[in-house]
Amino acid sequence: MPKCVLLLSGGLDSATVLAVARDLGFDVYALSVLYGQRHQVEVDAAVRVAAALGATEHRFVSVNLDTLGGSALTDSGLDVPKDRDESAMQDIPITYVPARNTVMLSLALGYAEVVGATDIFVGVNAVDYSGYPDCRPEYIAAFEHLAQLATKAGVEGKRMRIHAPLIALTKVQIIERGLSLGVDYGMTHSCYDPLPNGRACGRCDSCILRKNAFAELGMDDPVLV
Repeated sequence: MPKCVLLLSGGLDSATVLAVARDLGFDVYALSVLYGQRHQVEVDAAVRVAAALGATEHRFVSVNLDTLGGSALTDSGLDVPKDRDESAMQDIPITYVPARNTVMLSLALGYAEVVGATDIFVGVNAVDYSGYPDCRPEYIAAFEHLAQLATKAGVEGKRMRIHAPLIALTKVQIIERGLSLGVDYGMTHSCYDPLPNGRACGRCDSCILRKNAFAELGMDDPVLV
């Protein structure tokens, strides 16, 4: 089986991508990044998802982006937006973490070289993406070009590929794909500002996108039931 490295947050999108990579026949080496996020809940979800969906290995690496600040996901002094309509989610929000995907993909690239993988999977999405600039197709294409130039494998003529299989899908389509592959979304966590008991708030942008997508499919989001 070919090896791949997969960035795993424990959220709906990355869980779906793990199922997709396994379905494509990849031996998945999952990497979760502790970037200074304000809560532990998504880390616990990543552990559950990796185990349930058959990751061969699951590693954690710490990069304290909270020391830079600038995001409500890392700075407790900034409020996470709540109760916004989807039409208001196109501007870059305060939950954007500066350089996060660039840092994470760079770490995944290093891990890929270590394990001998030339494929990296990431769950970015350019449709329901809350306006994040590092979730766009042109960003992924640019990083893949960088990967060729920046790695021993690339210099030796091996093609480094960045796979973003969800990038052009709606949240509804992502959920449908995951369900078809047997993903239990009740074990995932996508909330930006979980309650003290760890449950999803149901009011942040991420929760609203999930909730509306499940509702369009005639279902309740299992993490809100």
